[in-house]
Amino acid sequence: MADIRDLTLEELKAELQAMGEPVYRAGQAFAWIYRKGATRFGQFSDFPRELRERMEEHFAFGSMDPVDILESPDGTRKTLFRLDDGEFVETVLIPSGERRTICASTQVGCKYGCAFCASGLGGFKRDLRPGEIVGQVLSLRDDFEAAPTNLVFMGMGEPLDNLDGLVKAIRILNAPEGMGLAARRMTVSTSGIVPGIDRLADLGLQVNLSISLHAADDEKRGRLMPVNRKYPLAEVLSACRRYLTAGGRMITFEYVLIRGFNDTGEDAVRLARIARRLRAKVNLIPFSPVRGLPFAAPDGATCRSFLGRLREAGVAATLRQSKGGDIQAACGQLAGKKGSGLKIQVIS
Repeated sequence: MADIRDLTLEELKAELQAMGEPVYRAGQAFAWIYRKGATRFGQFSDFPRELRERMEEHFAFGSMDPVDILESPDGTRKTLFRLDDGEFVETVLIPSGERRTICASTQVGCKYGCAFCASGLGGFKRDLRPGEIVGQVLSLRDDFEAAPTNLVFMGMGEPLDNLDGLVKAIRILNAPEGMGLAARRMTVSTSGIVPGIDRLADLGLQVNLSISLHAADDEKRGRLMPVNRKYPLAEVLSACRRYLTAGGRMITFEYVLIRGFNDTGEDAVRLARIARRLRAKVNLIPFSPVRGLPFAAPDGATCRSFLGRLREAGVAATLRQSKGGDIQAACGQLAGKKGSGLKIQVIS
């Protein structure tokens, strides 16, 4: 039985039409699920009873069971979800003034094994279904009692390795009949899956694209990111140019600063050269500690100096003030591990 949240609006219209129902019911169903937070068909009060019963026979509501919720004093909240098959994923809610950003996962684990990231330490298990990607957003929205302002696909997994599921989730979340989250408020992050970047460009979704760069030359990037062996830096940058030519929005380079590895003045010069060519923004992220990994963040002076070099070279750059590090919710720290079973634990 299909999870109704796996279906785009057009797919649900086709399903209902095949059942002999008018297609406008799909829009009503989207409103119930994505605006009003319905989790069972009995809540669809403007549907005839017979139709509600038929929908129960055809569709299911998949479960997203929050088994651990950790909250940092800075307001960041990390939720561990147990899925229908017993696997786990983590999702982060980051409040900042009026801005509420959800960092969603797209896979259980990750197969790409970036040296600084916890998500791949337990190996790759499976892709998330569209309804499981969307379900993270719905659960955190209802928990926080406010709609997200921004959504980043930067949690566990490589989003472009699950492109079909990701695209369906984006279309579901973007549908005006449902949540209506604007495409410009969504960002897809990738380690540099070139075919996925090209497919994303062809789809014209108008989401933001973020490239996990982390080094500005193949030697260093290859040591950090095994994917660089298959898709070297030149190929990734060529795909970025094609993305922009196809009408894609501005590209951001994510760059984790690691002490003594990629934080020198020479690294900044190489990064600035690349960013200027693509008119890309650079988001600098001091490394967040991961147990068992032999890296550390540069000191504050080194980070600020690196940032200054980029800006002096005419690059739009920011130094992220990492949130949620005390609850292992910062960049690269999500691992999807079962913890204490507490509903909410505030870490002070």
